[in-house]
Amino acid sequence: MDIKICGITTIDDAQAACSLDIQAVGLVFYAKSPRYVDEATARSIVRVLPSHMVAVGVFVDRPWSTVLATARSVGLHAVQLHGNEPPEDAARLEEAGLRVMKALFINRAPYLKDYIHYAPSAFLVECAGKQRPGGNALAWDWGQAKGAVGGTPMMLAGGLNHDNVQEALRAAEPSGVDVSSGVESRPGRKDPEKMERFVNAVRRLRPRPVLGGIFS
Repeated sequence: MDIKICGITTIDDAQAACSLDIQAVGLVFYAKSPRYVDEATARSIVRVLPSHMVAVGVFVDRPWSTVLATARSVGLHAVQLHGNEPPEDAARLEEAGLRVMKALFINRAPYLKDYIHYAPSAFLVECAGKQRPGGNALAWDWGQAKGAVGGTPMMLAGGLNHDNVQEALRAAEPSGVDVSSGVESRPGRKDPEKMERFVNAVRRLRPRPVLGGIFS
């Protein structure tokens, strides 16, 4: 079970996340998000990550060429396309050597059924439904994601925290989980204790990932 802690904004939070031996951290390049980081900040965070840690850049409706340029400038290993990016953009980024995780949604396009148009390394599935893209800390019927993207690895997101993540895992049977606001002390800052409790809750139900996970 791969774990990604998203919305990292500081070196301290990145190091606290890394100490939990998770697989990936997410850096948000969406300016309207309270978790937004600029390229210079992101670059400083990526520099302190251990070699096994995957740095994922989160982008919303940016041209594929801009995404690629940012990924190369910052040193990202993967990108998460969290808007209405066309399948062609995802394909171009994969061809450029980046792992692409394409977000699909329950309540807005691109919907779960649209997975057939994409061929990313993985999908991220969440509900959506507020003004900002993303889960917006809203819990939802995670069972709707079960088996929804065929054989492509799937990461589950949206409203997850240490109290409900085991329920979500049982319902959706994903390849990994993505958490952001559920492990924060305030928007944009992570709480080390909440991160540890979340990771421990996942590991109690699902063991450490083996080769073949989303990020391995």
